[in-house]
Amino acid sequence: MTPNGHCRLILTRHAKSDWDDPTVPDHDRPLNARGRRTARALGDWLASRGHHPEEVLCSDSRRTVETWELVEGAVFETRPAVHADRRLYLAAPDTMLEVLRTARAPTVMMIGHNPGIAALAQKLPARPPLDPDFRRYPTGATLVVDFQADDWSQVAEGQGSVLDFVRLDGRP
Repeated sequence: MTPNGHCRLILTRHAKSDWDDPTVPDHDRPLNARGRRTARALGDWLASRGHHPEEVLCSDSRRTVETWELVEGAVFETRPAVHADRRLYLAAPDTMLEVLRTARAPTVMMIGHNPGIAALAQKLPARPPLDPDFRRYPTGATLVVDFQADDWSQVAEGQGSVLDFVRLDGRP
């Protein structure tokens, strides 16, 4: 899959969701205004750092899909293949890793939910970033991690090298 034996993961927790209407089922909750600002800022940050996903694996919840749609608004070199996958909705780290191992592109963005995404983020790198918010992985948090692997099936816990970690809160 990769000519240089390199896979890059952009691991993102969805942006802040709206809790105003208690009758909306969790799966269907949209982003709130702050979350929309965060997602747009995340797209700009990714583009400015040269982190261009070629494939997106996304929970099928409304807030994760909206997060991607706003991130995608940034100017990327190419439009990635997007897979909204029910298995990623509130998934455990093992399920997320199982889905990741099916990816085909060298640079993959995965968008999911806590607590699973925070747990996966902690398991993947050999050394986690020193950021005090890394362990709690707040909404909009994104880890960029590289693996020396020919394809995603070879990726294992504790083998990643952290390139970037960002947490954007979308506040004015």
